[in-house]
Amino acid sequence: MADPTLDSTGCALHEPYALQVLGDQMEPEFPAGCIVIIEPTDTCRNGSYIFVEVEGVRWFRKYVKDAGGAESLLAENPVYPEIDLRGLEWTVLGVIIQRNIRRKIKHYNYSHGSDAVPDPSRRAPASDCLSQ
Repeated sequence: MADPTLDSTGCALHEPYALQVLGDQMEPEFPAGCIVIIEPTDTCRNGSYIFVEVEGVRWFRKYVKDAGGAESLLAENPVYPEIDLRGLEWTVLGVIIQRNIRRKIKHYNYSHGSDAVPDPSRRAPASDCLSQ
């Protein structure tokens, strides 16, 4: 959700922003306390690390679309369960484009590989979406 105090016509709402990872759900790739840079977008690709809102709750997870078209969110830490997106209202808020751990930077580029998946709140039924 956008901050209602911000001007919705300003470019700042469309520029990358930083968040600090809390918890161990995305370890070892994203340890607690690291900083991620998020590029605002309403699309994601299979295998993308995304910031997403599912049923009003915001998550940082890996987006996965299997060969059968089922979509889910995965934590990197196997202790945490998969979030099956079938039948849920969800919106991509952005993709993680960079991780910073104690001044060590890693970039994430999703321009290769699978096709982009549009924001489900703005898309046709899953059968009409781009396949992996």
